[in-house]
Amino acid sequence: MLKAMQILGSSSGFVSQKLKPHGNCGLSLVSISSRRPTKSDCSITPNFSVRRARCFRGFRVSCARSESKPDVTSSSSSSSVTFQSTGHTRKINFCQLCGGPTKHEIPDGEEKIRAVCTLCGKIAYENPKMVVGCLIEQDNKILLCKRKIQPSYGLWTLPAGYLEIGESAAEGAIRETWEEAGAEVEVLSPFAQLDIPLIGQTYIIFLAKMKRPNFSPGPESSECRLFSLDDIPFDSLAFSSMLVTLTLYIEDRKVGRPKFHYGTINKRPGTSPSDIQEYTLDYHLLS
Repeated sequence: MLKAMQILGSSSGFVSQKLKPHGNCGLSLVSISSRRPTKSDCSITPNFSVRRARCFRGFRVSCARSESKPDVTSSSSSSSVTFQSTGHTRKINFCQLCGGPTKHEIPDGEEKIRAVCTLCGKIAYENPKMVVGCLIEQDNKILLCKRKIQPSYGLWTLPAGYLEIGESAAEGAIRETWEEAGAEVEVLSPFAQLDIPLIGQTYIIFLAKMKRPNFSPGPESSECRLFSLDDIPFDSLAFSSMLVTLTLYIEDRKVGRPKFHYGTINKRPGTSPSDIQEYTLDYHLLS
């Protein structure tokens, strides 16, 4: 289905969306261009592009200003959805198995350059990291943690971290929430999957609720706090993934219940780690 969908539009500013009744599925795509949200302003200036969708809606969004690492800029014109590797491969000079020197070539039957050991022939494959976390609402407020570690020291984030071997994505999100925010939570549903190809990361964020209204900063957090939706510190968030997740959540809440989102965050080249608003959100699907 993805390949059959078209990327709809691209604009500077955040994009929100609305649903309109259409056919058996009851959904039609309306893509609305808007400036990025502020603490108290998530209003939108419509610039409509309507297209029939099935039970998913796909379009492309641009945000005006960046994430934790630089990335590749996508074309702003509408085109068919194609999936390409846009990340940078780390140059591996020595074999991870035997320590022998590597050569970089395309192995037989493959299409990408790999590091191949000149002694034992082992091919080094690099795979993305998965980051998992929780979006927790308590009394109409969102739980955020202020980072006590680099990168993005002193900035706010949802409790999240790398998935460990031997645990499911939901288990990892629950663990990270306990480690960073001292909160025991119950996962309710997946909310967003955000791929960042350039840095080899995939974020999976779950909606969750606290089992009891207790939380406190863990070793990697200097502070944990509940923010009302109007007071979320968008200018002090740690990563583009957090900016996208929280903005999508607020937009969902304005029109009803939260939906599930999938998208690819493509960072603009040449941006600094502290720049979280310079990116495009591509192939955005909303259930």
